[in-house]
Amino acid sequence: SPVPLPPPQSSCWRRKRAEMITFNLDDGFTEAVVRGYRSGILSQGDYSNLGQCDGLEDMRMHLAVTDYGNFLQNEPSPLQTMTISEKCTEKLVEEFNYIRCNASAELAKFLDYITYGYMIDNVILLLTGTLHERDTSELLEKCHPLGKFQSLATLAITTSPKDAYKLVLVDTPLAVYAQKCFTESQDFTELNIEVIRNTLYKAYLEDFYAYTQKLGGATADVMGEILRFEADRRAINITINSLDTELTKEGRGELYCNFGDLYPEGVMRLERADTQDAVRQAVESFGQYRELFQEDQFNRDKSLEDWFFEYEVKLNKLAFEQQFQYGVFYAYMKLKEQEVRNIVWIAECISQDQKSRINQYIPIF
Repeated sequence: SPVPLPPPQSSCWRRKRAEMITFNLDDGFTEAVVRGYRSGILSQGDYSNLGQCDGLEDMRMHLAVTDYGNFLQNEPSPLQTMTISEKCTEKLVEEFNYIRCNASAELAKFLDYITYGYMIDNVILLLTGTLHERDTSELLEKCHPLGKFQSLATLAITTSPKDAYKLVLVDTPLAVYAQKCFTESQDFTELNIEVIRNTLYKAYLEDFYAYTQKLGGATADVMGEILRFEADRRAINITINSLDTELTKEGRGELYCNFGDLYPEGVMRLERADTQDAVRQAVESFGQYRELFQEDQFNRDKSLEDWFFEYEVKLNKLAFEQQFQYGVFYAYMKLKEQEVRNIVWIAECISQDQKSRINQYIPIF
């Protein structure tokens, strides 16, 4: 009898294979680079060594045998915590820029989206610092390098959102996000600046989410889960931080993103919340957040924000379980940011002789 022919390959399999080939042609090199960078993230053993240091000079020596290398060798003694933070960030920026220079057109656009968040942070830093009459040059030094743009310093001389938009933001990638909150002529106040921050982030996250879903495939799946969590975290934090303030419930509701696991039912409950207990009840039916609040209630060594960081680390680690997608680039940046926070935390504990608290960082691997 004739040997039966194997079944034809499914159209889904052929499409997946085509996607893998196309991805490797355009982005295979940069994905390999970022996965190589990821292998250099500090291990638990590295943190144990850092935690046993007696001073920051010891930290310099221990970091030299990791992937950070001799990045502190030209820094004078005594070494400062701020110097360690700045140098760690510089190294991360160098890695990002190397990937950006070798990126395909589509990946470059994705990486640009990552920088928009840093731009928003820098804008708010300048506005807040200027409101409190801080020195402009000092504020610019504190701005994140990935979020700097040519006219950033001009924000220091603006006195209203309308001026800030017309003189500075209209020529930046943030212009499309700033139209809604920078066209009014009211003066800057602490509350107004906080509303501006959250309005910008709302527009940015909604745009970034729509873009990643348009990319489709594994990128849409990985980034969708990460950005939905980010939208939910912001909704919860906005609600808690606005309790007992002048911000109305209607004003609070306008700051929530129109996507996320909490959207729309959980978001509607958060908008009506009056107390922290009401916030907890609003998210009780969502398993991951119910657990976060329960853990926060019974462990006072960590804040709710710490639990959010831990959950974020978990999601970003999972991003590396899938190949042929852009989520690894975003996840790597977030994991390294957490690593820098961990290093700075350990350095501060050593500097202030608070070694009993040195292990209260967020573990990654």
